[in-house]
Amino acid sequence: MKRILIFALALVVVLGMSFSAQAKKRYVFGGGPAGGTFQVVANAIQVFGPLKNNPDFSIKAQSSGGSTENLRTVNAGRAQFGTVYAGEVFLGREGKLTGDPNKYENVMAVGYLYGAPAQLVIRKGSGITSTKDLVGKKVGVGNAGSGAFANCERFFTHMGIWDKIERNAMGYNDAAQAFGNEQLDAFWLFTAFPSGAVIMAAQTNDIDLVDLAADAEATGYFKKYPYFGRLSVPAGTYRGVDHDTPSFFDSALLVANSKVDADHVYELLKAVWSDAGLKHMVEQKKTFKEMSVANGLKGIDPAVIPLHPGAVKFWKEMGVLK
Repeated sequence: MKRILIFALALVVVLGMSFSAQAKKRYVFGGGPAGGTFQVVANAIQVFGPLKNNPDFSIKAQSSGGSTENLRTVNAGRAQFGTVYAGEVFLGREGKLTGDPNKYENVMAVGYLYGAPAQLVIRKGSGITSTKDLVGKKVGVGNAGSGAFANCERFFTHMGIWDKIERNAMGYNDAAQAFGNEQLDAFWLFTAFPSGAVIMAAQTNDIDLVDLAADAEATGYFKKYPYFGRLSVPAGTYRGVDHDTPSFFDSALLVANSKVDADHVYELLKAVWSDAGLKHMVEQKKTFKEMSVANGLKGIDPAVIPLHPGAVKFWKEMGVLK
């Protein structure tokens, strides 16, 4: 009888532990390729103490191709959170992604992370001063499934050169290495600066950056895609580049699947956008110094890109959303 009682108690404990484990929700956070800021976002949120020790849910960072892949996986529910460019969210909802008429309406904005500018790296003295000078050249265009690749295809198609270059789809670090080995004449990035990949390239080559804003302005790119903003990569950001380089940028957004529990989205926001959370993010990468409560909805028009209900609750509480 005593053995039966002990066994029964042990079974209750095991079942209780099993139930507890099942009760804690596990969310996948779509990151990005090695060398990119998207993966840093996912990793930083995964390891942040208040989220890591949250009794209700856990975050699992998962590498991905980047923005476009995250849009699709979050929409399908294979990932519940991710980082996606605002332009991709907007075009995806409208069914206007290049070569993809599907509408991705299950992806909702949670908060603004940082502005990601286009950067086109070349060698000094190469004679390349405009994107049109890339015709016939070997160019790294970002890895397939990434926002970098999608934006490169969009911009280069607009410029009339997409089918006139030798395209090499690869991640930033691989592109920097290929560039260093003179296997590429140029490579494109769509990420915050300073980029580790560009820093790597500058260690083995005298590099320069192309003025992309001039090309965009001259060809009506800003009118066609009004969600892009203008900025310059400051002089001295990379070794040997001693001039400001005008470019354009998109906003990197934290997004969630529409079916994620609103309370969990609220708790994630409350943790990440706390003083400790923002400090933690900047410690992972200086890029995140743009993150603040005041900038929480920067570049997000809820009438164009809907906010997750959990985000609505948080940003109203913070006084950012009326």
